[in-house]
Amino acid sequence: MSGHGRRWGVGGIAVVLFLSALSGCSRGDTSRPGLSRAEIELAPEGAAEVPALVQEARERARREGRELVVYVGASWCEPCTRFHDAVKAGQLDATFPALRLLEFDLDRDRDRLAAAGYASAMIPLFVVPGEDGRGTPLRIEGSVKGARAVDEIVPRLEGILAQARAAAR
Repeated sequence: MSGHGRRWGVGGIAVVLFLSALSGCSRGDTSRPGLSRAEIELAPEGAAEVPALVQEARERARREGRELVVYVGASWCEPCTRFHDAVKAGQLDATFPALRLLEFDLDRDRDRLAAAGYASAMIPLFVVPGEDGRGTPLRIEGSVKGARAVDEIVPRLEGILAQARAAAR
């Protein structure tokens, strides 16, 4: 016997099982009712027109009590990847518990985004879509690089969402 089994022992296995059980109860567990979190929905590739995709996503979000924001990023964009990773890790759940981001990739979708009013000089781009699925002036674009990127984006995103809520009243 190599001795590997003796390293763990019954106590070690109990610790591993305990830690596994704890990981199932993390903030990110959305299988239990009452937990809300920000979500990212990847826009499908293809020839579908952006306004139709956005209208469909917006209606789904409304039925679920969520706010939809169109998010344009790219894999090479550092602030984009930092923001995306923060959403996926649940770091923005407290701030945006009912947010759904419909994510497009700038490199893949540039032309169809521009045709639908989602063109920008910088990314990441966040746009509150109109009823027709097209881009509106309620938008923010660009961010700083580095560890402060998410902290720089969050209050600006809160601002456009607050404006959208006020306009909807």
